[in-house]
Amino acid sequence: MATKCGNCGPGYSTPLEAMKGLYGSHLYVWDWQRHEIVQTLSLKDGLIPLEIRFLHNPDAAQGFVGCALSSTIQRFYKNEGGTWSVEKVIQVPPKKVKGWLLPEMPGLITDILLSLDDRFLYFSNWLHGDLRQYDISDPQRPRLTGQLFLGGSIVKGGPVQVLEDEELKSQPEPLVVKGKRVAGGPQMIQLSLDGKRLYITTSLYSAWDKQFYPDLIREGSVMLQVDVDTVKGGLKLNPNFLVDFGKEPLGPALAHELRYPGGDCSSDIWI
Repeated sequence: MATKCGNCGPGYSTPLEAMKGLYGSHLYVWDWQRHEIVQTLSLKDGLIPLEIRFLHNPDAAQGFVGCALSSTIQRFYKNEGGTWSVEKVIQVPPKKVKGWLLPEMPGLITDILLSLDDRFLYFSNWLHGDLRQYDISDPQRPRLTGQLFLGGSIVKGGPVQVLEDEELKSQPEPLVVKGKRVAGGPQMIQLSLDGKRLYITTSLYSAWDKQFYPDLIREGSVMLQVDVDTVKGGLKLNPNFLVDFGKEPLGPALAHELRYPGGDCSSDIWI
């Protein structure tokens, strides 16, 4: 048995096309032996389901999926009768803005992962610019334990003015690491096996990079490191770590996926 997302992935040129209905909003439960879909789950407030993560514990028949456009995290789980259900457990509220292509800006959740001990869930809001950590000791009631702004579209001094914000009192400051102003926002993430170091890249998809973060095209993306408090929860940027892909021999590069040799927290392993 496995699940996969329906019509997931930003295979269209702009979010406006997504707004017109070119997106997925379902999860499909697939039987690998019979090679057929056995159940379709409709996601309420679940537009563009991208990344699916099962809990690492093989006895836990549940997991989470990040829905990019609606900026929600949905929990899916297996019932006693063998069927599957889904429920929304996290909602990132949009921000009312001026100076952007739409009057409301979604967070745009583009990547999620779970720590190897299944205690923390992490995800990135590529447009808002924040990285979040939730305690999922109770998977039905995730609790926010860490948040960092690492660039994004709503930083002070940029073209976007936030008019109404349910979460922040002011727009975050631009991020500068080792003298370089970080373009783009936190996107793909990867966690060390001990759960103490979280790595982030800032490029999503070249067509979207060009539209939302043109500086990425000129300067290239970066990789950052965040130190994680695995006891109480919490996130802290490492100010001494920066991989600058703008200095590649053939010109600026848009680094995307991260992988640890020998396995990482998004690999199919469990301790």
